[in-house]
Amino acid sequence: MSAEEPMFRVVRGVPTAEELAALVGAIVVRTRPVAAAAPPAVSRWSRSAHRAGATLAAGPGAWRASGLPR
Repeated sequence: MSAEEPMFRVVRGVPTAEELAALVGAIVVRTRPVAAAAPPAVSRWSRSAHRAGATLAAGPGAWRASGLPR
């Protein structure tokens, strides 16, 4: 494709400048490489469940131990 040749052409209808701008914007968004998304923020509550030794055993006093700091 040469620099003179358009990248696309309208084959039916007469689009307005706004419609062409919307079309170009949609094409640009669809062809742009996807950026790596930032990992979601992890709350302190969620992190506390993954601490070493955070597993709890069922039994007497387990409900109380589940709320105590480690």
